[in-house]
Amino acid sequence: MRLRIDLAYDGTDFHGWAAQPGLRTVQGVLEEWIPRVLRLAYTPQLVVAGRTDAGVHARAQVCHLDLDGDDDRSAELVRRLRRVLPPDVVVSSVRPAPRGFDARFSAVWRRYCYRLVDAGFAPDPLLRNHVTQVRHAIDVDTLNAGANTLLGLRDFAPFCKPRDGATTIRELRELSSHRRPDGVVEVWLQADAFCHSMVRSLVGALTAVASGQRNLAWLETTAERGVRAPDVQVMPARGLTLEAVGYPADDRLAARALEARATRTLPAETGDDA
Repeated sequence: MRLRIDLAYDGTDFHGWAAQPGLRTVQGVLEEWIPRVLRLAYTPQLVVAGRTDAGVHARAQVCHLDLDGDDDRSAELVRRLRRVLPPDVVVSSVRPAPRGFDARFSAVWRRYCYRLVDAGFAPDPLLRNHVTQVRHAIDVDTLNAGANTLLGLRDFAPFCKPRDGATTIRELRELSSHRRPDGVVEVWLQADAFCHSMVRSLVGALTAVASGQRNLAWLETTAERGVRAPDVQVMPARGLTLEAVGYPADDRLAARALEARATRTLPAETGDDA
């Protein structure tokens, strides 16, 4: 039986999501406890919607696992995990997954928020692990003007750390910012998927423009490079939180998973958006 797990975690003391020998990771902690609380002779492998890096947080992460047999052990699993998991990771729900559900490939969008505080505002020490402090003043209107030039379907290679065999073509559907009453600037991003370090690199580029260190012409030129841009700063992980993951209707889950597994290309290159 396939189970869907919804969870949240403070990424401060984790070396990211993915299990790594000798390192504390979110996947590693869960895969340590799940077979123990269910008394399994095997370790179910978790498949996640978004593999967060070290120090990145998640308010609404989604993963799935497969258990042998047809017994629904979801209520038992969530109850027992809440008793044993450390306080920086919380399972909010476990339920049987609909037919065709894949936590990674069935997702149609991921939504992140990057939070920072700039010059002129005193940072709240209680938020130090969730908000990044920058030295220069940020003009939110300028940041949004730059953000508007990056929306849509395009190759985001200039803002991604390359991985063999992975496409950098993404559809960025939302990129906007606002300043909260306490001075914290929130940058919200939503896309079908994100490449490695894409969110933090986009925020780094936009912060450079919004602080006057770069101009919009530089941003537009950088976005058209087609390869990783070495002069784009990757912002610190602590300011980034995965806020939500979206899925289609149940009868579209399997089809969406097939679409997501296909290698994506730009329409101008092939005439067909995979």
